[in-house]
Amino acid sequence: MRSGFTRNAGLILARILIATAPLWISTASSEPVRRSGYAVGSAQCGSGSLSFPRILIDMKRGFCAGLVASEDDGLQFPRSIVQIPGHEQFVVADMGGWGQADGKLLLLDPNATEGKRIKEVITGLEYPFGLAIGPDRRVYASTAETIFRFDPLASNPHSTVEVIIQGLPGRRVTLSDGTKVTESSHPLKHFIFDRLGRIFVNVGSHSDDCITRPPITKPCPAGEGSSPLASVWMFVPPASGIFPTLKPADPNPQREIYAQGLRNSMALAVHPRFPDPGYAFLQGENGRDLQDVFKPNEEINALEKGKHYGWPYCYDLSTASPEFKAVLQSGRYKNLCNNAALYRQPYSLLPPHGAPLAMLYYYGTKFPELEGKLLIDLHGYRPTGNRLLIYDVDDQGFPKLSPSPVRYHVSCASEPTRAFQTDDGLVKAAPYEELISGWHRVNGARPRGAPVGMTVASDGAIWLVEDKNQTIIRIDRANGEPPTPLPCDMRSQAQIDELVSFVKADAQKSGYLTSVRANLVEKHCVGCHTDFGLKAGQSDSEKDEAVLRFMLGQDGWMYPGDPDSGKLRIRLRGIGAEKQMPPGGENLPKTEPGYARVLNFADYLVGKMVPGTRMRIKPGRPEREFFSKDGKVCGEIPTTKVVVVTQKDATGKPGFSRFYRPADPFLNGECSDGDGYYIQSNFLVPL
Repeated sequence: MRSGFTRNAGLILARILIATAPLWISTASSEPVRRSGYAVGSAQCGSGSLSFPRILIDMKRGFCAGLVASEDDGLQFPRSIVQIPGHEQFVVADMGGWGQADGKLLLLDPNATEGKRIKEVITGLEYPFGLAIGPDRRVYASTAETIFRFDPLASNPHSTVEVIIQGLPGRRVTLSDGTKVTESSHPLKHFIFDRLGRIFVNVGSHSDDCITRPPITKPCPAGEGSSPLASVWMFVPPASGIFPTLKPADPNPQREIYAQGLRNSMALAVHPRFPDPGYAFLQGENGRDLQDVFKPNEEINALEKGKHYGWPYCYDLSTASPEFKAVLQSGRYKNLCNNAALYRQPYSLLPPHGAPLAMLYYYGTKFPELEGKLLIDLHGYRPTGNRLLIYDVDDQGFPKLSPSPVRYHVSCASEPTRAFQTDDGLVKAAPYEELISGWHRVNGARPRGAPVGMTVASDGAIWLVEDKNQTIIRIDRANGEPPTPLPCDMRSQAQIDELVSFVKADAQKSGYLTSVRANLVEKHCVGCHTDFGLKAGQSDSEKDEAVLRFMLGQDGWMYPGDPDSGKLRIRLRGIGAEKQMPPGGENLPKTEPGYARVLNFADYLVGKMVPGTRMRIKPGRPEREFFSKDGKVCGEIPTTKVVVVTQKDATGKPGFSRFYRPADPFLNGECSDGDGYYIQSNFLVPL
């Protein structure tokens, strides 16, 4: 088969060819190799034994990214990485997904031959996430409920495990009012050491926003009591500075609640001179979810002992959560969002829904221009996420602030930048550069970026792990001009309008939509992540349309005609590594009559959304090219994927069938559905 990226240049998008050919193509007849969705070729990033296939992500001039390991190496859901002191090997925490004991710790030898770089050292762990090097230069790791140290280079690493903190709030928690939560939303334990050997641990909130049925008249029980969630806990070592090994019945080390009102502190960083007075202890806050792509902002918080940082009562700078109006009128939290004695506003806002999952100060010899600066990666799936930020900081480690307007970048949008603002208008913030900028999905080139853990190696290189893409990436120096940025692919408003009209014009499809809206979205989804466009006073028909438009506007939720490929089915049915939605959804088919039928209706709605004949791409060669009517290569659809054929024998294009598949992961971003998509008819087989 001739790949769409190795054909005659006349058939290829010039923009794609110019941007990508040097990276993907070694000879005229070669095909791109894809690893974890990244196309790789002969181009390399790094040198010597630390030279790896260069991947095409848009980076700051002078930097490149090399793919060290992928799903082909056995990575399943890697979340953090750290180098073993005095050695070239790394430890990687791989959760394996959201199963209860699927996690493992891996040993990575980057100098080993490809395919032999990773081996398992400890398995059967529940949500391993945090990794850090302690003051004794040993490797420390966390599960949902413990922090332990171990020797990853021992002949039997499991036998070296020494638990130092245990009984942390994990998946199953009891709130201060006695409420039992069987599946906490944020059980992962990120942690860091300061130079005194103290450990600061993220104890995340049990839910997105703690909103319950109105009226809410009492404080959120998750944040109350002697062991509050949504907090950073501090554990203090004995005079020796090293935490002792605990037996199962031993009490934990001395503990204090350092800061509260922090929904999920997955990004923490201390300046090397902290806790000297005035030096920075920073937190990247993953704020509550709302439907609005640009509200609320994420946050950089400057942590101080004993302060409250707002969750769930305040967001942005001083916006009060309307659901907690009664709580904010009296008692401890009276006028909290404007009470400087108790509440600390964010030091700076971060891009909304960016989801900061790692933060560190860079110290290394490879990139002098980054020395002492703050790096934050954004994991979020919204167009403000998927990037790596560089902040200039002052002598105490705080990002330098600028007066408004300060702008942030938005991928694949008609308005590529926006100014930081709250409900009260534009606000000052810390400006940043982007070390990695364009990391949106591009057909045939790369998946959407999903950075989580980050570390700086002894040689100064920056290492990242991606959970959803199952990769380990190393950032090194690059020479010459950076590749041309790749285009975006988004479902247009016209495409959404057309899909909505297909559903509204058919009574059966409309019935499926009504059932999904009433029995799934309104019953189990609204209030958790978004309002799905629902507003007071809407008729049932208006509600149906609002929900459908919302779901069609989300990246990857629905691919008309092919429910198996969309995130809607994957998340509702708990397929793959990501958490099943709604929380506790695995029990609903047993406890709620008709729930399984509603899930089927969701599949029927997607599968029957577009009029035409559903057909499957013929098994055989791994990809099948498809074209615009005038012969432009639009992308490649892997074997067995489903398309909706609207013309079995395409008008004016003999031997081809026309199909409908907008906003598709296999589109390259330059084609639209204006004149249709066409594929060779002999590539299609009936379902």
